[in-house]
Amino acid sequence: MNRKYRKTVIAGNWKMNLLPSDVKAYGEALRQRAGKVKFCDLVVCVPAVSIPAAVKAFRDTRIAVGAQDLSEHASGAYTGEVSAAQLKDAGAKYVIVGHSERRTYHGETNETVNAKLHASIDGGLTPIVCVGETQAQRDMGISKDIIRAQVKTAFYKIPADRARKIIIAYEPVWAIGTGLTATPAEAQEICSEIRAVIRSLYDARIARAVTILYGGSMNPANAAELLAQPDIDGGLIGGASLDAGKFVQVINAANQ
Repeated sequence: MNRKYRKTVIAGNWKMNLLPSDVKAYGEALRQRAGKVKFCDLVVCVPAVSIPAAVKAFRDTRIAVGAQDLSEHASGAYTGEVSAAQLKDAGAKYVIVGHSERRTYHGETNETVNAKLHASIDGGLTPIVCVGETQAQRDMGISKDIIRAQVKTAFYKIPADRARKIIIAYEPVWAIGTGLTATPAEAQEICSEIRAVIRSLYDARIARAVTILYGGSMNPANAAELLAQPDIDGGLIGGASLDAGKFVQVINAANQ
């Protein structure tokens, strides 16, 4: 982490878990445990149906609410989709864009991610854009090539003043929900490469300002070591974020 230049962010991603009726109890547990956090921003990304309940549960705290996806369209005949404006009106401040599960199960391409990134910014949300390679790509030794292409396409036609406010999450697909985790050195190598790509697209000042998260099975056991890396500025937490106690342990590792 490097707080001199950029924010530290810990974001939970509930994925398709918990019910709107579960949010109040979770919120009470997290509020009690995370009340003294000073050095990092906290976000909980919940299913769209739970956003109003989460906004209520975290009212008057430093915990912001995020969505897990959005439509690339502002409005129109897109049954089942949710726009940035609708998410913001419901109380969301952040949104995950291009999660590997969206890419894998819903066919989202790098170009789709770019369109959604523009939509989230235009709609007043702070995007957490995800990039990462599969096991096959890792085995072929093309991890950095994949990451470069994903970052470059995601940031296509994003102006510098907006680019510096985007959060990037490196989530190696092979470590999502598998219990596997990149070593701190491996994660740092890719996150450093991501920052280098941003530098090549903009300049060193913008690259220093961009927050980069690690999102591959970060948990209480490995959080401190991962967060000690200079280019890892927080975490996008999946399974561990469903348990308020475990989530706070990760938060505490970032709050040093």
